[in-house]
Amino acid sequence: MRNLLQPHRIIMLLIALGLVGLIVINGNWGWLPKYMPMILQGIWRTIWLLVLSIVIGFSLAVPLGLAQASGPWYLALPARVFCTVIRGTPLLLQIWLLYYGLGSLFPSIPWIRESELWPLLRQAWPYALVALSLSYAGYEGEVMRGAFASVPRGQLEAARAMGMPGRKIFSRISLPQALQSVLPTLGGEAVLQLKATPLVATITVVEIYAVTSRVRQDTLIVYEPLFLVAAIYLVLAGLIVLGFRQLEGRGTRKPA
Repeated sequence: MRNLLQPHRIIMLLIALGLVGLIVINGNWGWLPKYMPMILQGIWRTIWLLVLSIVIGFSLAVPLGLAQASGPWYLALPARVFCTVIRGTPLLLQIWLLYYGLGSLFPSIPWIRESELWPLLRQAWPYALVALSLSYAGYEGEVMRGAFASVPRGQLEAARAMGMPGRKIFSRISLPQALQSVLPTLGGEAVLQLKATPLVATITVVEIYAVTSRVRQDTLIVYEPLFLVAAIYLVLAGLIVLGFRQLEGRGTRKPA
């Protein structure tokens, strides 16, 4: 709370509130009631794309990081190549390769068109989710590699000397310490993942940015929809930051 009450931050907050007030008072918001249901759907789609891609991506990042940090070469090499390719190519390109590549290939395969998965594969959002998840896994796989490598070797050797199984060493020593050391980085990466979600609008996934683009096309009103989507992203990013700070506080809190 003391950090928030510093003079320069109070001045910046007042300036921001003044700008928001001017926009709200002088802006043209007559379109808002008509498009509110679509905006709410766009926010919901953005949130679940973000949450699912982070959960799936991090589930892949843990074995990717572990393989690079302590795995045999035949596991470390593919993991390193995957992370390098993902981190070295634009996310937009990855989305397009999946959607326009695999998405256009699947209709030419009879058994896929006749399968129960076809109604799902003909939609755009599965490709968007896969692309976002793989992108997050590639970046976080490298982060987790460093986190696993930073776990003190003495603790691991002591656990092995006590006869602790490998799975228990991983679940009780390696993973908890690795997660605690990368929580601030994970919070920042989650915000970056949020800001990457508008790219899926290029493959017809209607998230919040796509909704505001639709509003601008229909009404020819430019600035107000952009201000609205900026405010929505700021609120979501703030919630992510607060959530990760709570997790960091719990992790660093010492028992009495």
